[in-house]
Amino acid sequence: MTVPQILNLGLSGFSLTGADVGGFAGSPPPDLLTKWIELAAFQPIDRDHAAKGTRAHEVWVDGPEQEQIRRRYIEERYRLMPYLYTAAEETSRDGLPIMRPLFLEFPAANADGSAFDTDAGSEFLFGSSLLVAPNPSPEEVAPYEVHLPPGTWYNYWTGEQYERAGQQQTLDKEQRDKLTQAKPVMVTPELATLPVFVRGGSIVPMSPLVQSTEERPQGPLTLRVYPASDPAAPCTGDVYADDGKSFAFRHDQYARIHFTCARTPGGGIAFTVAPQQGAFTPWWQQYRIQLFGFKPAGTQAEVNGKPVAIDTSGDIATVIVAAERAGLKLTIR
Repeated sequence: MTVPQILNLGLSGFSLTGADVGGFAGSPPPDLLTKWIELAAFQPIDRDHAAKGTRAHEVWVDGPEQEQIRRRYIEERYRLMPYLYTAAEETSRDGLPIMRPLFLEFPAANADGSAFDTDAGSEFLFGSSLLVAPNPSPEEVAPYEVHLPPGTWYNYWTGEQYERAGQQQTLDKEQRDKLTQAKPVMVTPELATLPVFVRGGSIVPMSPLVQSTEERPQGPLTLRVYPASDPAAPCTGDVYADDGKSFAFRHDQYARIHFTCARTPGGGIAFTVAPQQGAFTPWWQQYRIQLFGFKPAGTQAEVNGKPVAIDTSGDIATVIVAAERAGLKLTIR
């Protein structure tokens, strides 16, 4: 019930909501509590809480295996705090909920059923870029279907890429399912894995790991870049920061930065950081730009016309550059 309740609250103007993780009344078994903690890491408010007289809900109470999995997801939420804080600032301005039903971002596709199956189970969007697909029946062990909307998608954990093309309305469901690009992703439930996908064309800001929002992150702001396969598709992202405590943001003490990327005619990528809005100085001094689904031809790039090295030792091309208020342009060929 957690997913539909929070989605409906968000659509009704209550964006900053969350459920009592594990359930307020009752005592979930260890595996169910673990899956609930995984899910709650991608909800607006994440709070493990229960009534007196229930079984202990603390992260560490069910042994080292369960604790390790739970810690991984809690820590991932802290890494995603720049993304979540940016989404929270957005909802404070325009009311667009942090946790969103798929039809909110894909209204045309969902309206006529021509692009993907409208029966998306318990899937939802966390912000505009992350699609979370928990098992509709958490204690079921059989594989289940994940229906990705049209476009390019990436597995958040592995970087695996998926393409989903919208089909014509004249095709019925049986015909659409015969098309490779229309088939759902089949997921076999695993205790340690919550399926999360990233929308192609997204730039997701992330921070080094901290143990509290009171702690100042040490290191670069990571920008995960997920280009869409369609060269004409937009590729954008934003990050917002302020002191997190006061109303000084009302007096220009905030930082809002817009990012874009685009395919270049020669098969490269141009990544742009727009000039910062606001006078606040954020915690980061560098950007770590990670490119998914793209393999550079060489090991050199250009930042504002000056050469910079690219790390291509792994599956992800990585460039570290200084964060300038005036912005920058990175070109990778």
